[in-house]
Amino acid sequence: MCTVTFWPTGRGYRLGMNRDEQRTRPLGLAPEAFRLGDTWVLHPREPGGGTWISVNDRGVAFALINWYAISTPPPNPVVSRGDVVLTVRDSPSARAGDRKIKALPLAQFRPFRLIGFFSTETVVQEWQWNQVSLNSVRHRWEQRQWISSGHDEPAAQRSRGAVFDSGRREPDAGDQAWFRRLHASHTPEYGAGSTCMHRPEAHTVSYTEIETTPDLSVLRHLPQAPCRGWSTESVHTLQRPPS
Repeated sequence: MCTVTFWPTGRGYRLGMNRDEQRTRPLGLAPEAFRLGDTWVLHPREPGGGTWISVNDRGVAFALINWYAISTPPPNPVVSRGDVVLTVRDSPSARAGDRKIKALPLAQFRPFRLIGFFSTETVVQEWQWNQVSLNSVRHRWEQRQWISSGHDEPAAQRSRGAVFDSGRREPDAGDQAWFRRLHASHTPEYGAGSTCMHRPEAHTVSYTEIETTPDLSVLRHLPQAPCRGWSTESVHTLQRPPS
């Protein structure tokens, strides 16, 4: 259950993601930097090691959302979808990411949508796994949002999508302050349909924001719902390696 917002900035892009989880699920761990060969990667983690979002020092980010609209029996055995981002996180290009995701034991994963953001290629690549086939969709390098909900996914997409579409007309659309207003929003009302989501059994548990430039990859992480304020935010930075 998540909301992912993407906005090109001219020199890179900005990406924001609310992570929504069951109240009984353990909280995620703080972001860290990981070295994989000659690539550095930043991301928070689940206690089991997986993650839902990452960015590397090449300016490549990945975000994963569960695909609740696809109703299928769970595979046996089940592999955590958090392992998907771990597998592709150091990819320097869309082609490399494609090779890595196709090498996964996909039949053991529940349905998911993985979105990759490749700044040097100005490409947004989405991989959709429905437990039968893996489909690859290439999106234009333009503002876009992805929404998932285990409560009522079509209704959440309509509600949050309308707020996003309305917000795109605001003078500061795409700026950091705009991203934070959007992801802390309770419009149209406090509850399951708002971007900052609150239900009796589930709620928004964190917000992660990524910004890339030709020189830097920056990850900012808030380990709580963004409507509660930003005092606990942490900031993590990677330098772009020499060409």
